[in-house]
This record gives sequence, structure tokens and C-alpha cells, in this order.
Amino acid sequence: MSIFNRSNEEDFSRGTKTLIIYPNVHNDRNPQARLEEAQGLALAIGLLVVDTQHLRVRKANAATLVGGGQTREIKEFVDNEEIELVYFDASLSAIQQRNLEEIIKAKIIDRTGLILEIFGERASTAEGRLQVELAHLDYQQGRLVRSWTHLERQRGGFGFLGGPGETQIESDRRMIRDRMSKLRKELDQVKRTRGLHRARREKAPWPVIALVGYTNAGKSTLFNRLTGSDIFAENLLFATLDPTMRDISLPGVSKAILSDTVGFVSDLPTQLVVAFRATLEEVIAADIIVHVRDIAHPNSAKQKSDVINILRSLGLTSQADYENDGMIIEELAWSSIEEEQFAETEEIIKQTPIIEVWNKSDLLNEGDYNEFHNKSENNDFFALISAHNGHGIDSLKDKLSHLVLRNNHIKNISINVTNGALLAWVHRNSEILSQIQNETVIDMQISMNEQQWGQYLKKLENSNP
Repeated sequence: MSIFNRSNEEDFSRGTKTLIIYPNVHNDRNPQARLEEAQGLALAIGLLVVDTQHLRVRKANAATLVGGGQTREIKEFVDNEEIELVYFDASLSAIQQRNLEEIIKAKIIDRTGLILEIFGERASTAEGRLQVELAHLDYQQGRLVRSWTHLERQRGGFGFLGGPGETQIESDRRMIRDRMSKLRKELDQVKRTRGLHRARREKAPWPVIALVGYTNAGKSTLFNRLTGSDIFAENLLFATLDPTMRDISLPGVSKAILSDTVGFVSDLPTQLVVAFRATLEEVIAADIIVHVRDIAHPNSAKQKSDVINILRSLGLTSQADYENDGMIIEELAWSSIEEEQFAETEEIIKQTPIIEVWNKSDLLNEGDYNEFHNKSENNDFFALISAHNGHGIDSLKDKLSHLVLRNNHIKNISINVTNGALLAWVHRNSEILSQIQNETVIDMQISMNEQQWGQYLKKLENSNP
């Protein structure tokens, strides 16, 4: 459902003539790259981009964000080119959005609104639609200060005597709150179901590897390359919204689970971070996190920072720095920022290695390629690849395998041949390196991590041969 349709304003569809404005307040990014990303967002929803403009903003204007002279220039351009929609690639307050619309006389949408619109169109599963609608409503309830006359109307009170009743804006806010409450309950059920699936996977010996990264960094292309799948992967922002999981094989590892997740973006709306929290729990529960970076992008360093900040805003806190040696998340814990919305907080204490994958190596010049190649050659926490043509994929698999197996231990065990339950458990939960059967016992050499070994010792103690 479109956010445009949810208001009582005009409906803007694909092909709407659009002007993109990037008000550069902080001056910390490459303006051209930011405008290209903004244009990609607009094209992702089918808008017809007429022009893009970069505006330097020395001090943000509380009323309109940009200065008065800049606002008049925008209005003149809008009038001359018959622009229907002006997209501000920044976060606008409800007041700023209303004031700009009154001055420019065109529909104004900000970065949050446009990203929500894209997510609303792309969500394909029931869970995705629930999450997007929750984010839409959270965004919308803060926008009920617009100059809509219908919000001033009063409705009659209950009972025989009537009374002043409630204004339309109060009624709308109450309906939004009720709907959000219902959506949160439905998402809680999704969270519990996903938790059961995850608990089932944790009982199995298969490690889970989660792909994260900035949108359009090539996660889905890498996912397809590693799994042989054909999930949607194009040069398009937010091509993947719903999580996808597939089996992969690695050297020395019979089976692992690879998970592809939604791409991140700078200034990702808080509403979406909260709404997609259930989906992104897959990242938190992963055994290895693969951070895919578009290493050829001019804002690649900033994109890396954006991804790390979003992971932290999801509740990930790290005691180790994400520096040259790679990152080990020593402590993962849900923050209590959204405790009112997510009453049940979780704490997960574990060590999760993050391997940084430098993708799109085929777009680097020779000097940069050699530099990144030398950095990644003997470091398990970095890999230089091209998911597009397959360069470096075998090396990446070797590094993933090494990280998966690094905490495993080789154990020699003997199990009575009559203890079928324990034998079956060992086959399900370990890597069998060798096996010799005698008359009464089976001697086995197995590979297990500490957790699995502890489970084996408990089952051995409680088993009845």
C-alpha cells in the first residue's frame, strides 16, 4: 500500500516528473555519489527524474531545512519544468515538509518516505508486508500535523447526550495506534516461529553464515554464486527485502546455511530498523557474518560505517574494534531502546567472526586492485572477489571453511553398537572423519565444536547402551 494513497493528497504513480534535491548539511560524503544513490532510489520506484541538484547548506533552517533563496530557486525550477514531485534526499520534519509544500506548490517527499515507498512495493511475503506496514504507520502517525481540513472536524461523542466528541486527527491517531498494536502481535508470532526454526537449526551441526552489506553491494549476486541459486539480483537498490536461506558446501564442511538479508543504506529509517528486527535476528544468530562491500564505490568507506552503525542500532554491541584484523563481536545483546515495543529482550553472548568481502574487484584500477589483493592474501578476515565473474570465490570459500572449523576439535570416541540413538545423534551433529566397527563397539574420529562436545558428553552419560 502506498504512503501517497494513505494521505488525502494526490496520487503519484510511476512516471511522475521528479526533481531530486540533495541538501548537503554535514559535507561528509561524495555529493555526486550521493546524488547517484538518490537517483537510484527514485528509479527503483519508477519516478521520472528530470534533474538532480546538490545544495550546500551551511546551517539547517528549522522551517524548511534549506535557505530561503534556495527554496525560491527550487520553486522557480519546479514552475518552469512542471515538476510534480520534489524528493529531498534528507530527513524532513513534518513541519519542514508542510512548509516546503506550501512554498514550492508541489508534493514533497523525504528520504524516509521514499525508502518506505520502495519497501512497500517490494515486500513479497506476508512477513515483509507486515513489517513494512508497521514502519509506514509509525512514520505516518508523526505526519498528522498537515494542513488537511478534514482533520479539524469533530465527531459526535457516545451516549444519549453526545458531546464534543473527538477530532478527526485524534480518531486517526487512535486507529493507527490500534493497527500498530495488532501488527506487533502478529510480528511477535513471526518472531516466535522464526525462533523455533532457529532453535531447530542450532540443534543441527550446520553453521549459519549471514550476508550483510550496503544495498547494491552485490550480496544477492554473491549468494547466487555460492549457492547456485537464481534469486533476484540486479543493479538496483533494495533488490532483496525478504531473507533467503540456502545450503552451501565448503571445503571440509559437508553443509552450511547461507542467509541473504535486506541491504542497508545510510539514514535508514528508524521505523524500518525496528520493523525488520525480527528478520535481522538471523544476522545476530549467525555463526559467521559476511560483510559484503562495493570496494569500487567512491563512498565505500562511508557505506562500511553505515552498515556497522545500523548493526549496532539493531542491538549489536562490540567490545572489539572493526579494524585491520577483522572484527570479533564478543558480546551481542538486544538494546532496550525499543523495550516498550519489544517487551521481551534477549541477550546472546557469543563470539562471531566478521569477514569483510571486497566485492566488484573487476571495477578497480590496477593499483587499487594490487593494494587490496595484498591486504587480503594472507588474512582470513578479508577477501577480494568479483561475484559477477567469479574471481576470488574459491579463496573466499577456503576462508569461510577455516573460520567455520577453527573452533572444532578432533575427538576419538567409542560407542556401543547397540546404542543406536547415540550413534544417530553423532552422525547428525558432527563431521565423521573415520569409522571402524568391531564386534561390540564402533571406534570413530569426529570433528565437533565445544558446544556439541558438551552435548555429546551429556547424552553419553544419560544413554543406556
